[in-house]
Amino acid sequence: MIKKLLIALVVIFVVIIAAVAVISLLTPTDFKVEREITINRSKADVFAYLKLIKNQNEWGPWFKKDPSMKQEFRGTDGEVGFVSHWKSGSPEVGEGEQEIKKIVDGERVDTELRFKQPFESKADAYLLTESTGETQTKVKWGFNTSMPRPFNLLLLVIDMDKEIGRDFQEGLQSLKTQLEAN
Repeated sequence: MIKKLLIALVVIFVVIIAAVAVISLLTPTDFKVEREITINRSKADVFAYLKLIKNQNEWGPWFKKDPSMKQEFRGTDGEVGFVSHWKSGSPEVGEGEQEIKKIVDGERVDTELRFKQPFESKADAYLLTESTGETQTKVKWGFNTSMPRPFNLLLLVIDMDKEIGRDFQEGLQSLKTQLEAN
């Protein structure tokens, strides 16, 4: 009787592990988050402000979550190769770096985010500007990343677009307020 029960438990355990493995293989690992807003300022003004990573302290949502985070900078802000490193005691902010990888003047800033804490990961982020009028600019902010298996199973229970998108939308609204006030 006990032997049959142990065999049944082992079989159930193996089936559960196999099911998790199969679901993990069928679940996507990549995801993208993007939000946009229209700002009542010229594209040149908006882009000149956006390409400076240090300005994210004024409008980005994470600096607001921990204004006392430690920051270090390497390189020349607004140029390819500039790195902003942050370290925070807040798990919402954690530790990481953002490096400018590419700039298409007046149109796009591509950065690489390298998160170190609360977990290690990378993401490719971007800020795009598009003129929608003489004094109106559409700004798109987004990123692409992936979650390794089996952590990609979290994508089945956590709506990353909603969670991260909320921070992006908050940041873009703050950016709009900041730029339209000046």
